[in-house]
Amino acid sequence: MLAVNALPDTSLAYVHDLTETQLLDLQKNSATSYSSHHFFQDKMKSGGYGPALAVIPAGRFSMGSTAQEFGHRREEYPQHTVTLAQAFAIGCYPVTAEEFERFRTATEWQLRPELIWSRGRYPVINVRLEDIKLYLAWLNEETGQRYRLPTEAEWEYAARAGSSTPFSFGHTVSCKEVQFNPAYPYQEALEKKRWYWPRCIPSVQASEVGLRAANVWGLFDMHGNVWEFTNTHWSSSHLGANRDGSPTSNTDPHWYVTKGGSWFDPAVLARSAARKKRYWDELDVNLGFRVVREL
Repeated sequence: MLAVNALPDTSLAYVHDLTETQLLDLQKNSATSYSSHHFFQDKMKSGGYGPALAVIPAGRFSMGSTAQEFGHRREEYPQHTVTLAQAFAIGCYPVTAEEFERFRTATEWQLRPELIWSRGRYPVINVRLEDIKLYLAWLNEETGQRYRLPTEAEWEYAARAGSSTPFSFGHTVSCKEVQFNPAYPYQEALEKKRWYWPRCIPSVQASEVGLRAANVWGLFDMHGNVWEFTNTHWSSSHLGANRDGSPTSNTDPHWYVTKGGSWFDPAVLARSAARKKRYWDELDVNLGFRVVREL
């Protein structure tokens, strides 16, 4: 059984057919229709602002990868068209430690001292899904808006930003664009070249957010740095996937899809289509999250 067939909503743009200028115009026009700027932050009751957000327009895109894409895995099959009929806003960066610290201070959430904890503008790590849900509930109360985790389809659509290549930056990447484990680069593996020394200095942790270039829609660190939780339960492939990006019934309720790759992983896992399953209460130094704000 392949992905569920449905007639596409041709009133929405197939974003892979658009130029960069058209993609930016689509984003700005979508924001205008919600009386918003395409980049914004919500005010918080306790003062200051919530995470920086970018408006992502409604549209159609090809999700997953084909066997011809280097790094393709069975769980990314089959590639299929998804229609996201509703625009949304998504964090320009993974949630940072300083943003999570505001929540911790306000709610007296307990930091486990035995775990590695990031600070400042580094992505927050070592938080479980239940902790993330508490943060989102607090953020909703502070802003009066509806924040949640992205679905897998929303995450990949936002990450691709109209691209159909393995990365939003093109067919390959280096450590200048993406923070991955430099011992496992993409282009050299693709060309089956031998390499003896990494082209960049290996890292022992994630980097500060926003140090590398953003994609067309203004999102940073979608490739590499830390894996990011979605609210989509894990399925072993896209077989039977719903064409509106909503969850299917053939998923495992104890496991969730994470996206983006990390500083610890090979570059192939930072591709837009790449996905990895994580347990519902898993903690890791290379696992964080990014918020969606409904419009």
